Amino acid sequence: MPHSTPIKLLLAMATTALLAGCSFAPGSHMEYQTETAPIDELVDIEPITPGLIASWQAPDGGQPMSDELRSLIAEYEYRVGPGDVLSIIVYDHPELTNPGGTERSAAEVGNRVQADGTFFYPYIGRVKAEGKTIGEIRTELTQRLASYVTEPQVEVNVATFNAKKVYLSGEVSEPRTLPITSVPLTLVDAISQVGSANPDADWHAVYLNRNGRQERISLFDLMRNGDMTQNRLLQPGDILHVPSAENQAVAVMGQVNRPGSIPLGNERMTLTDAISRSGGIDERSADPSGVFVIRGQEQGNKLATVYQLDIRNAASFTLGNRFTLQPQDVVYVTTAPIARWNRVISLLLPSISLPGTAASTVDDVRDVNN
Repeated sequence: MPHSTPIKLLLAMATTALLAGCSFAPGSHMEYQTETAPIDELVDIEPITPGLIASWQAPDGGQPMSDELRSLIAEYEYRVGPGDVLSIIVYDHPELTNPGGTERSAAEVGNRVQADGTFFYPYIGRVKAEGKTIGEIRTELTQRLASYVTEPQVEVNVATFNAKKVYLSGEVSEPRTLPITSVPLTLVDAISQVGSANPDADWHAVYLNRNGRQERISLFDLMRNGDMTQNRLLQPGDILHVPSAENQAVAVMGQVNRPGSIPLGNERMTLTDAISRSGGIDERSADPSGVFVIRGQEQGNKLATVYQLDIRNAASFTLGNRFTLQPQDVVYVTTAPIARWNRVISLLLPSISLPGTAASTVDDVRDVNN
């Protein structure tokens, strides 16, 4: 591909400087050996092609609920825990049903499950409830009451759910705890109960924390695109955090008319959109084969992926219109000759994970290009 060898060489120089812990502060001394830099192991270089774009395209329309989630919901049964209040009715025996009288609610006079997981019931004493379903508790009460009541007919319900909760935090209308009840609680249900996410929330990266593990979920795909594979059945102790979108931005630099940082918000923009919002490419100095997107990699051994778009053919802008940018991407339009790229990439690579820093590098890049 055009420029692949120079880019690898120049990225090697910048990568070696990063690995050596060198500073770009005035007066610092930087030593490196380009021939020993393991650039092939640290940086991916990808041309933006129709095949690449096609591999990223999401299927049209919403995605159905996964078989796993459907099965979990179908088999769901609530299990009682400490703090729950049980409503117990023994038909034809009002003295067992509501000893406090009809003026008081079941939540007020019901049988509260104690910290040891049991509750007291007349005639039969302590009953183990923790970890049991309503049906299992009903069966045990019926069997034990049979010694005192002829053919007892027992009904058991949970009057108040106190034992199990999930926690919602961040950019939602009403951050709070939600009880786990006899009705399965999914992620969509939880978001709806707190009034949905705020307009300035990051819908693309909602975090579900469960048992010390964190899962990233796209609320945008779930709510806007109907992708039900993003839905989850919530469990007791889950923490659902909706972060702010204030740091969702890309930096556009190099030979564009208005370089700077562009906030993304929740509506993702394409490479063509970003260049357009930056005033377009400066045709007097830009190299049309050198439109690059530098994307840092959070996982694995790679430092970054550099995507290259060649727009010497104007039709290539259609590919740019299908290339969706991600937060903290750095878009750079290089100048001719390519030899100047080595100084630019050395400024950009240390900043790929810091969009504010990348934006502040604009003046340095303009100095390099002059």
